[in-house]
Amino acid sequence: MSPLLDVRELVVRYGRTTAVDGVSFQVDAGETVGLIGPSGCGKSSTAAAVLQLRRPHSGEIRFGGVELTALGERELRAVRPRVQPVFQDPYGSLSPRRRIRDQVAEPLRAQGRWSAATGPGRVRELLALVGLDGEHGGRLPHELSGGQCQRAGIARALASDPELLILDEPVSALDPSMRAGILNLLLELQETRGLGYLFICHDLAAVRHFSDRVLTMREGRLTAS
Repeated sequence: MSPLLDVRELVVRYGRTTAVDGVSFQVDAGETVGLIGPSGCGKSSTAAAVLQLRRPHSGEIRFGGVELTALGERELRAVRPRVQPVFQDPYGSLSPRRRIRDQVAEPLRAQGRWSAATGPGRVRELLALVGLDGEHGGRLPHELSGGQCQRAGIARALASDPELLILDEPVSALDPSMRAGILNLLLELQETRGLGYLFICHDLAAVRHFSDRVLTMREGRLTAS
C-alpha cells in the first residue's frame, strides 16, 4: 500500500541559503509523524513545501500517488483541499474582522460546496466536531480564548474534508490545559476520520507522546528517526 505522503530528497532554498537539504520521509493514512528540531532547522520550510506554499528547488513530493511538484497552479487547486494546515498562532491564522462561522464556511464557498439550504448546518456540524457551538460561531476571534480559536482553525481545515493535516506548532502558543485539550481533540479526529498528521513541534515530550514516529532535523537534514 502506497503512503499517503511520500517526500523524497527534498531541497528548499532561499537564495543561496539551503533551508532543507535532501529530506526524505513518509506519512501513512491514520499515522502521526512528528518532526522535531531547533528553530531554523528547516521544519517549517519542509511544511511549506509539502503544502506547496513554497516550491522546492528539487526533490519529489507525492500525495496520494500524485507528484505535486509537477502540477501547475490550476491542478494544485484540486489537490489542496486534501492537505490542510493548522498553524501555530490561533489568532493570527484567523481574520480579526470576520465571525468564526463565516471563516469556517469559507472553504465550502471557495470549493463550490456551499448552498443556503445545507451550508449553515454543515458549519454547525464542524463547530460541534471540535467542541464549539453556535454561540462561538457568532463571535469574532478576539472574543474567544486561544484554545477556542485553535479549535475554530481546525474546524476550518476540516471543512475541506482533508486526508492530511500539517500541524505546524499547533499547541506551542497555548497554556498547558488548552494544549492537552487540542492534542486530545486531534487524536479523536484521527481515530474517527483516519487522518494523517505531520506534527511539527520543538517539544520532544509532546512529540513522543503524540506521534507514531519521530524525525529529528538539524541544519536542514534529518538526523534520526
